[in-house]
Amino acid sequence: MSQSEESTPAAPSSAIDFIRSIIDEDLVAGRHHGRVATRFPPEPNGYLHIGHAKSICLNFGVAAERGGTCNLRFDDTNPAKEDVEYVEAIKTDVSWLGFEWDGLFFASDYFERLYQFAVTLIGRDKAYVDSLSAEDIRAYRGTLTARGRNSPYRDRPTAESLDLFARMRAGEFPDGAHVLRAKIDMASPNLNLRDPTLYRIRRATHHRTGDAWCIYPMYDFAHPVSDAIERITHSLCTLEFEDHRPLYDWCVENLTVGDRPQQIEFARLNLNYTIMSKRKLLQLVQQQRVSGWDDPRMPTLSGLRRRGYTPESIRDFCGRIGVAKKENIIDMAQLEHSIREDLNKRAPRVMAVLRPLKVVITNYPERQEEQLEARNNPEDLSAGTRQVPFSRVLYIERDDFREDPPKKFFRLSPGREVRLRCAYFITCTEVVKNERGEVVELRCVYDPATRGGDAPDGRRVKATLHWVSAEHAVPVEVRLYDRLFSVEDPERGGDGQTFLDYLNPASLEVLTDCKAEPSLASAAVPLRVQFERLGYFCVDPDSRAGALVFNRTVSLRDTWARIEQRQ
Repeated sequence: MSQSEESTPAAPSSAIDFIRSIIDEDLVAGRHHGRVATRFPPEPNGYLHIGHAKSICLNFGVAAERGGTCNLRFDDTNPAKEDVEYVEAIKTDVSWLGFEWDGLFFASDYFERLYQFAVTLIGRDKAYVDSLSAEDIRAYRGTLTARGRNSPYRDRPTAESLDLFARMRAGEFPDGAHVLRAKIDMASPNLNLRDPTLYRIRRATHHRTGDAWCIYPMYDFAHPVSDAIERITHSLCTLEFEDHRPLYDWCVENLTVGDRPQQIEFARLNLNYTIMSKRKLLQLVQQQRVSGWDDPRMPTLSGLRRRGYTPESIRDFCGRIGVAKKENIIDMAQLEHSIREDLNKRAPRVMAVLRPLKVVITNYPERQEEQLEARNNPEDLSAGTRQVPFSRVLYIERDDFREDPPKKFFRLSPGREVRLRCAYFITCTEVVKNERGEVVELRCVYDPATRGGDAPDGRRVKATLHWVSAEHAVPVEVRLYDRLFSVEDPERGGDGQTFLDYLNPASLEVLTDCKAEPSLASAAVPLRVQFERLGYFCVDPDSRAGALVFNRTVSLRDTWARIEQRQ
C-alpha cells in the first residue's frame, strides 16, 4: 500500500479575528519589542483531540503569519497521569497537522528554576507553607458568596516556611502534609486569588525526572512562569482560564522583569455528538468501549487520521469555524463538509459492493470478458482513467434491487432497465430465491449497443448502479463508522444518566463479504478512495496483503442510502 506525502499548510487566511487584531495592535504599538512568540502547551495525559487542533492551528498559525515563533511545551507537572506514550503521540499529531515547533520544551525542564522562584516568593513574604489538610483548605477558602478565612499558618515566619519548603523537597513529609500557597487575598471575589496552592507533595515517578522530585508545581504557577522563561508574548488559552488570568498576571508580575507575557482567552471547540474531555475519552479506552485512542469513532487526531481525515481538512475546518470570545456548539456536519470537500478533489474513484447480490447476464457470452474504461476522478481529469473488467456474472448492491419497488424507487426491479456505471444497460428478467424465500440471484439481459452507458436510440434510464465483476472481484472487509453518541449533547446528564448511556450501538458495522474491483489488488492501493455512490473510505492499518480493510471516512452528501431512509 502506498501513502502519499501530506501537504504542508496552505497560505494563511486573510481573515482577522479578535486575537489577531490584538496582536497586530501590539505590533503597531511596539509592545514585546515587536515580537510574536506563542506556544502550544498540552499536558501529556492523553491523546490530542479535534479541540486541540483548533488551538494548534491558532498558536502556530498566528506565529507563522506574523513572522514569529511557536514552541511546543509539555505541561508535565502531574506525574501520576502522564506518560511518554502521550508525549510521542502529541508530537506525531502536531507534525501530522503540518506544523513545526521552534522549540521543544517541558515544564520539567524548569523544575529547579520554578523551585527557586517559589523560594523567592517565600523570601518576599508572598508565599507560605500551609499545614492544613486538603479538606480544611477547601473549607477556609469560602464560596462564591462567602469570603475566605486566613489559614492559621498564613503568618508563619518566613524562615520557618523556607525551612519547611526545603524539607518538603527533601522528602521528609508524607503526601498532603504541607502545601506551598501564594499569599494574595482570602477576601478576593475571585476564588483563584484566595491564596492558591503553588506546590504540593506527590510521590510519583516522573516520566522524565524519575524520582528526583517529590514536590511538583501546580499548573497555575508553572504555566505563567514557563511562559515568562520562554519569553512568550501572547499566551493563548481557552475561556475556562479567564478567571485564572489575575493569578497568571500576579505570578509574572512578582517573578519577572521587563517583557511579560499576555494571556488572551478564546472559546474552545465544542462539537455535537461527541465529548472533548480527555478524562472521559480515557474512560472509554480503559473500559474498552472503543478499541483504543485511535478508534476511528474517537474525536482524537489519531482516530480521525485512522478514519481517513486529512490534515488539510482539519485545518480547513478550524479556519472555517474561526476564533470567537463566546462559547458555541459546532455541528459535526461542518467537519464532515471539510473532509468531503478535500477528498472530492483528491480521492480516486473505485467501485465496491458492500452487500453483494449476484447478477447473471444471460445473453452475455459465458467465456467472454472485456475491459471498460472508467475515470479515476471526474473532478480531476489529469487523474486519467483505468480499465475495469466486465463479465457475465456481476455483483450489485443488494439495496439496489426491490422485487416490489415503492413509488419513488428507480433502481433495479423486475422488468426495469437501468445503467451499469461505464458499462451497459441491463434489464431484470428473473428473480431466483432460496428455500427461505430470500433473493439470491438476478437474471438479466443487456443491450450490447449501450456500451459505455449511452443508448444510440436516445432512450434514458433513471438510475445508474455500480457493480463488480464476480470473477475478478477482490474480497475486502469494510467497517462502517458512524457517530459515537446517539444524542447531540452526550454530557447533558439527567435521571442519573452519564455520557456512557448515550453511546450509539450502531456506531460500527463490520461487513466481511464485500467485493471490490481488481484495481485494489495492486501493490499501490491509494490510502483514500471514493467507493462510487457509497462514500469516502480509507485503508485501515489492520490491512494485510490479500486482506484489505477499509474504514468509512464519511458518506456522500446525497447517497442512495440517505435517500432511501427518507422514503
